[in-house]
Amino acid sequence: MRNVVVGTEAAAVAGLRNGHVVMVGGFGGAGLPRSIIKAVAELGVRDLTVISNNAGAGGDDLSLWFRQRMVRKIICSYPRSAKDFTLQYRAGTVELELLPQGTLVERIRAGGAGLGGFLSPVGVGTVFERGKEKITVGGRDFLLELPLRADFALVKGRTADTLGNVTYNKAARNHCAVMATAADIVAVEVDRIVEAGGLDPESIVTPCIFVDRVFARAAA
Repeated sequence: MRNVVVGTEAAAVAGLRNGHVVMVGGFGGAGLPRSIIKAVAELGVRDLTVISNNAGAGGDDLSLWFRQRMVRKIICSYPRSAKDFTLQYRAGTVELELLPQGTLVERIRAGGAGLGGFLSPVGVGTVFERGKEKITVGGRDFLLELPLRADFALVKGRTADTLGNVTYNKAARNHCAVMATAADIVAVEVDRIVEAGGLDPESIVTPCIFVDRVFARAAA
């Protein structure tokens, strides 16, 4: 029977290389895969493109990666409060693609669904339309927003079974659930793992078909 459980954080991120595109779940501290983030920092990879809601706020979040200068570019909706990112951005050593939060999520969703993009009115007539194709439909202007995919998605769940079915803790699912559909390798950090059949099917948010690796973090 399929079993995607790995025993260490390092095994969860095995194969992550320089130059990879990495999605990281979380909204502030909620749904943030802290153990896996630390494992990536210990790999010492470079030139990452990171797709996340924010750029860290200090401590054991994405700030770890910026302190080690692992990130070449970040695509996010809220880089404020991210001191380490801000210093590098102002120095011109890291790129930023700033997106409205809904646009960020929908671009990830499009990548996961295999769509070529979608039309959005958000940002028309503002700096967000720079470099984007504008299409008129029914007399109204829209921006063509292209899909986002990644080599790795690192997300945080509450409980998983050995097959890789995942549940989340309320709003901590945030970007995690959609990111799990849009990456070549999906690694999920959870609080606990149960045997196959141990989850109520109605509670499963991310089905095992999307999940490659599950790691249970040590209790604090």
